[in-house]
Amino acid sequence: MTKYAKSGLLLLVTLVLGSCAGTRVAIDPPVVSLRMIDVTEVDFSKQTFVLSFDVTNPNSFPLPVNHVTYGVKLDTHRFASGESVASFMVPANSDGEFAISVELDLFRTAPRLLYTVRDGTTRDLSYELSGELGIDIPFVGSVPFEYNGEIRLQSLFVTRATNRNADQTP
Repeated sequence: MTKYAKSGLLLLVTLVLGSCAGTRVAIDPPVVSLRMIDVTEVDFSKQTFVLSFDVTNPNSFPLPVNHVTYGVKLDTHRFASGESVASFMVPANSDGEFAISVELDLFRTAPRLLYTVRDGTTRDLSYELSGELGIDIPFVGSVPFEYNGEIRLQSLFVTRATNRNADQTP
């Protein structure tokens, strides 16, 4: 192979690989909302909550999710945030759900939030949800989500959310 042929082949391979690295598949972002907060354990050293979420997939293909990064605020106070490596599938043009277990120490780290949670049994609390769904499809990566709603604590042990609006930011 001549020097020019080798250079041309190297340039072609570099261009092809470079164009693949920058390619992203366009998808419509799913809508993620907080459905319920379940208090599963309460003592003086920790409180365990299970946050249940609904996901709506507007795409004509299923979304295999391999991780979730999330942040939840109740009445503008940071309630929980983190990342879960739980995997689940959201069917095409359909709904799915997932849950995340969260351990907090509201007595020591967030006494003001503790009062907010207590007040949630007598009034609706606004919530803000934001994060990213890690989609396990080549060239897609993570898809951001945002959602605002209201939640009423039925008791200190089970809460259910009602959606105020569906502002999502792709």
